[in-house]
Order: sequence, then C-alpha cells, then structure tokens
Amino acid sequence: MEKLSIVVPCYNEEAAIPIFYKVIKETLENMKLKYEIIFVDDGSKDKTLEILKSIKDDKVKYISFSRNFGKEAAMLAGLEEAAGDYIAPMDADLQDPPSLLPVMYDILKTEDFDCVGTRRVTRKGEPKIRSFFARMFYRIINKISKVEMVDGARDFRLMKRCVVDAILSLKECNRYSKGIFSFVGFKTKWLEYENIERVAGTTKWSFWKLFLYAVEGIVSFSVAPLSISILMGLLFILISFIILITMFFVGFSSTLILLTIIINCFGLSFVFTGIVSIYLSKLFLESKNRPIYIVREKN
Repeated sequence: MEKLSIVVPCYNEEAAIPIFYKVIKETLENMKLKYEIIFVDDGSKDKTLEILKSIKDDKVKYISFSRNFGKEAAMLAGLEEAAGDYIAPMDADLQDPPSLLPVMYDILKTEDFDCVGTRRVTRKGEPKIRSFFARMFYRIINKISKVEMVDGARDFRLMKRCVVDAILSLKECNRYSKGIFSFVGFKTKWLEYENIERVAGTTKWSFWKLFLYAVEGIVSFSVAPLSISILMGLLFILISFIILITMFFVGFSSTLILLTIIINCFGLSFVFTGIVSIYLSKLFLESKNRPIYIVREKN
C-alpha cells in the first residue's frame, strides 16, 4: 500500500496543534492509505513540544530543534525524514485545508501530474498594505527571475517522491522553498481556494520578517539587482556629465546643483554597495557549510 507523509513545521503552535491533529487524522483515515504525520518543532518557546509528546499515536513523529532555525529549515527536516510515496508540507494553523488532500491525491493518481499545488485567490483578512506588497513582490520576482513563481502559491502541495528527491538534492543553506519548488520543475496542477483564517494562535510573520523573506527570494533566484546597480550608476554618471557640460556652455554655476549631484551619487553608491554586500554575505554563509538545523531530540 502506498504511503502518505504529512510534514508540519511548528513554532509556538500549542493552541493549534490539537485542533490540527484531530482534523488531519480524520482526513487521512478516510483516505485509507498508510500515512505518517511528521511535526517539526522549530525551537518553540511555548508548550508545543509537550503537546507533541503527549500524542499517543505510532503514526505521529516529532523532531525538535535545539533552537529556532526558521520555517525553511523545519520544512527541510520534515522532507528529509518523510518516507512516503507522496509528501505534503502543511501549516498547523489549518490555513492549508486538509479537505483538499483527497482531491490532490486523486489528481496524482489519475492525471499526468507530479505535483498538485495550492494557491490563494484572495487575501481576505490580511492587512491591505501587506497584500499590496505581496502582489508587488510576485510581479517583480517574475520579471527579474528565470524561475516563475505563482502569485498566492502556498507551501502546501502534494508531491510525488521524485519531486521531493529533486528538492532534497539542492543543498544550499539559504533556502527559499517557493523558488526551489519552481526551480525543480515537474508537471504541476494548481488548486485555487479563498484565504482561510487561522484556527488558533497568531501569525509569526511580521511585516519585517516578510520583507526579509522577500529579499531572500530575490537574491536566491535572480542576479538582476546587480545588473540594475551597474545601469543606474552609468545613468547617473551620464546625467552628471550632461549637467556639467550645460553649466560650462551656459555659464550657469550653482553649488546647490553640484551638491545635489554629489549627494545622489553617494546615496546610490551606498545602496548598490549594500546590494553587492547581500550577495557576498550569502556566498560567505554558504562557504561555512554549517548545518541548516540541529536536532535536539526526536521520537
């Protein structure tokens, strides 16, 4: 009998886990498959680990990190542990509806697809400013990257073993899963659904964390910012040259204009030096070859 693995990254989800477990357990039992549920405790500071240990079910595994390494690390640990023929990463807050799993499994069994992904068609319940920047991110990343990323795509997807093996073959420590999922390719069908509110707890994604995550995605899958920095530098050199020539022939000299040009040039220099520094920092971290996560305990 084929086996289905559910991978659930958790960070301070003590309120959501009992509800999630009850719903996912019922869903998987009705699918009549062998299955396992792998919870990855990402260094939670609440009672998440205690609750996971209290679940008396031989089909439930848990992995607990030595500290908080981030969702990307937790997802990777779960995928590496998963033994199923089909694997699905899911959030514990039930914003990824378990009711879609039977539909996703049926598609992979009856149609010529390797993966069934999910995407939100609405961002109901999110702050408007956050939704705006999210849409802008996808527009930008799809223009400057060779890897297409679907707007509203979730990490929640059901993948065949061949897809997961391809994902695990990418050993980079600076991971951006949405980009990695797209990079490995394979035939993917998308299921759309409206945004669902969390069943319990609060989101761990602040605006600043989302911004840094977006930067991670851009730096991981595009070198366009480096090219833009060169073009902008050349443009400002050209503008400065034209202004200087104009002042020379017209006889108009203004200290303020010269000062403005100098300030702009310095400002751009700092901005683009920062962009280059980000890329260099990623290379530096990759060269250290540190483990992406450290396991404190698991069952």
